[in-house]
Amino acid sequence: MTEVNVTMTESAAKRIAKIIASETDKNALRISVEGGGCSGFSYKFDLTGDRQDDDIVIERDNARVLIDQMSLVYMEGSEIDFVDNLLGQSFQIKNPNAVASCGCGTSFAI
Repeated sequence: MTEVNVTMTESAAKRIAKIIASETDKNALRISVEGGGCSGFSYKFDLTGDRQDDDIVIERDNARVLIDQMSLVYMEGSEIDFVDNLLGQSFQIKNPNAVASCGCGTSFAI
């Protein structure tokens, strides 16, 4: 079994739980890493009801996050957070592996 070194803040867990509670066929937030974005890689957030065999599951306070094995390589040691400030509301990934990121917080470079 793969040891997961990705965490979720209380704020993120509350927001995810609230979102999936209002969805009938979705029970998790899938976070994946894709090529692209202004810094090389970008995070993709999707609601899902489908868990894949190789997904890593992170749970906290009725919130469930799914991360595939390939994305986990890029997200090792990261913290999933939900921020609500003057700039708006968004999920943010605090990734210690990222050497550069963009202002929007969804794109990064390793």
